[in-house]
Amino acid sequence: MDWIKESVMYNIYPLGFAGAPRENDFNLEYRLDKIYDWIDNFKKLNVNTIVFNPVFESTRHGYDTIDYYKIDSRLGDNNSFKEICRTLHDNGIRIILDGVFNHVGRDFFAFKDVQQNRENSQYCSWFMNLNFGGNNHYNDGFCYEGWAGHIDLVKLNLDNSQVVDHLIGAAKFWIEEFGIDGLRLDAADCINLEFFKKLRNTCFELKPDFWLYGEIIGGDYNRWANENALHSVTNYECYKGIYSSHNDHNYFEIAHSLNRQFGDGGIYRNIYTFNFVDNHDVNRIASMLKEKAHLKNVYTVLYTMPGVPCIYYGSEWAIEGTRTKFSDYELRPCLDIDSIPNPNTEVYNHLCRLGKIRRALPALKFGSYRNINIKNEQLVFMRACEGQTVYVALNLASNDFTIDFNVDGGSVLTDMLTGESFEADGYARIPLTPCSSRILVLNDGSFKAELEDEKIIPVENNINEDIILSENNNTAESAEPAETELTPITAAPGRYRHFKGNEYEVIAIAKDSETLEDVVIYQALYGGREIWVRNRKNFEEIIERDGKKIRRFEKID
Repeated sequence: MDWIKESVMYNIYPLGFAGAPRENDFNLEYRLDKIYDWIDNFKKLNVNTIVFNPVFESTRHGYDTIDYYKIDSRLGDNNSFKEICRTLHDNGIRIILDGVFNHVGRDFFAFKDVQQNRENSQYCSWFMNLNFGGNNHYNDGFCYEGWAGHIDLVKLNLDNSQVVDHLIGAAKFWIEEFGIDGLRLDAADCINLEFFKKLRNTCFELKPDFWLYGEIIGGDYNRWANENALHSVTNYECYKGIYSSHNDHNYFEIAHSLNRQFGDGGIYRNIYTFNFVDNHDVNRIASMLKEKAHLKNVYTVLYTMPGVPCIYYGSEWAIEGTRTKFSDYELRPCLDIDSIPNPNTEVYNHLCRLGKIRRALPALKFGSYRNINIKNEQLVFMRACEGQTVYVALNLASNDFTIDFNVDGGSVLTDMLTGESFEADGYARIPLTPCSSRILVLNDGSFKAELEDEKIIPVENNINEDIILSENNNTAESAEPAETELTPITAAPGRYRHFKGNEYEVIAIAKDSETLEDVVIYQALYGGREIWVRNRKNFEEIIERDGKKIRRFEKID
């Protein structure tokens, strides 16, 4: 599924994010509509996929489902959520919902029927270990299995065909009516694999690129992520390794996990893992780190390791939050985009840059992994695919450090974070400032780290790359020598080749509404076929590269 490999994800716990009351009063409030105010933030971060934790009607926290076919009334209704989905899709953002299919709340209709009709209920077989010879602390006059011992979360019997039909019917409903693009499977380690197989087959028939990933805390990920079950799982091993390797000043820990999972012979090379550094169940990363100066390095690892990176809402500003013995609510605050508490703009800007870089560099999305140089406080690893090699260098020490390592081919390493270039003729010595990182593209000297954004015109029904780092982030082809008398081109509809090698089609010549200057609207003929806009004079101009004059764009038909 190529769209997953092109993704930067953002995880929202809707009931907390929207400021919903902790107990459902069933009064209809369109609280989730506040997400419209956040779309610009998603674009700045280069986010193109949103993961919503539970949105189905529930009694309290979302994981105690009442109705799988209805939006929680504290968030809105089905029509309002349908409009949210349409708007996100129109802005190039895919949607993943949280499928809580292991258990339900005590207000779920089938369980209420068991309470009322006891042994005569048609739904007795829907629940695990239901026993009318026992009792529970609610004094129901019967006992049953709750998830992980939590009696408020009634475990479903997924060997019951009626239960399976009800749940898979819900998945079909959200795909057909709302166009969702994937599901997170809560408590996936408690669900039988036969259910996942049926779910995957159904989703595939409706949407062949539908993505399923499971919440897995430990064990062999291959058990749940394979061609007969889910596509992916939560990477809790690397979640722990990332923060603890920084806290312990021991990069050997995360380097070992990454090599074990994704290096030569790695056990999870076939899984595109869901990677994160915090979520609605664990302490915020800014609260977990002993030294806040390590936050940027933490995110550099997250965005450059194999798998898809995901930000937990609010953590882009390094907000803090820890769980208590009795509550997770501090992890799930109500946030308004115009009043983030104590925002760390340095971390935010770093994440904006990382989003551009990850979506621009094929090696970070598709490449292999190899450790290059490991020290307690420094780490270099390599990501490589056909046509591109990237070295990631990190320093968590509080002093400057120069890291050296062998380089495969090329003559220059260009840092995508700063634009600096360093000689690398088979060997590199790279300076690192305290608590810093570099993302170094190996090239022949012609590669340019273009760090400025260009305006992009949204395209209806197109999952576009809303902010692209540069027009071509692969090693550029050498431009043809300039003629003695080089005349400018005249922009008009047709196909053009940029001097770096990529091809585009000019769609129209338009006027800027503010300046009335002519602008060129053109579409990439590669990758995600992004739509670009550029001042006409700039599009047509002759530029100088390496002492030669060349046209920025050449007409090719």
